Amino acid sequence: MLISLYAAPRLSPRIWPVVKRNLLVWQKLAVPSLIGNIAEPLIILVAFGYGLGSLVGEVQGLPYILFLASGSICMSAMNAASFEALYSAFSRMHVQKTWDGIMNAPVALDDIVLAEMLWAALKALFSAIAIALVLAVLGISREPTLLLALPVLFLVGITFSSIALVFNALAKGYDFFTYYFTLVLTPMTFMSGIYFPLDQLPGWLQLLSRALPLSAAVELVRPLVIGHWPPDVLRPLAVLLAYAVVGYYVALVLTRRRFFKS
Repeated sequence: MLISLYAAPRLSPRIWPVVKRNLLVWQKLAVPSLIGNIAEPLIILVAFGYGLGSLVGEVQGLPYILFLASGSICMSAMNAASFEALYSAFSRMHVQKTWDGIMNAPVALDDIVLAEMLWAALKALFSAIAIALVLAVLGISREPTLLLALPVLFLVGITFSSIALVFNALAKGYDFFTYYFTLVLTPMTFMSGIYFPLDQLPGWLQLLSRALPLSAAVELVRPLVIGHWPPDVLRPLAVLLAYAVVGYYVALVLTRRRFFKS
């Protein structure tokens, strides 16, 4: 049954079989998938944390490797969710026609979009857990509050997967995603307090940076990684939720338009 493009999401428990289906497929390639998602953050952590860290010393009273690690885990969650909601989701939607096959069952398009968002967030959580284990093994952070960062990183995954699904709905091919990574995600990583404190930026750029979802993620996660409770929870949490809700709705509208017109 066709519904208005702009109608509120019509969801059901049928999202879970779709999530389970993606999980079963992923299990066959779980190890290389995890290695691919965490390799870049770990390389950056080792190269910059130990290399540059020996020159920098401390940043905001923290060893630079700990400062960097608490931001890199957020970047890993962002990248894992984005890759899954872009390349993998696009393959299922457009190339393999998996979504069309699923909709032959009593599963609506709205259910599939939400399932893809949740599945990408789970992939982000898996990557975050892997990096958290590495931090513990290396002795960079063994704080009990590190466990509290995991639900936040799951929300980070939801936020970035919902944004990525917007671009997935607009894409005609894989090359389109280069614009998103080059013009959106890459600048965001340098403006969100991962490599250096935001107060090193010009005042106007600090205001812009604090409105970014990755900045909000770092603001929540970094204190938990170092063993403290975030001084401000509501504002960055509201930023992440706002991006997630708006991103999901826009992605849903654009995906409906794509399928209803085809």
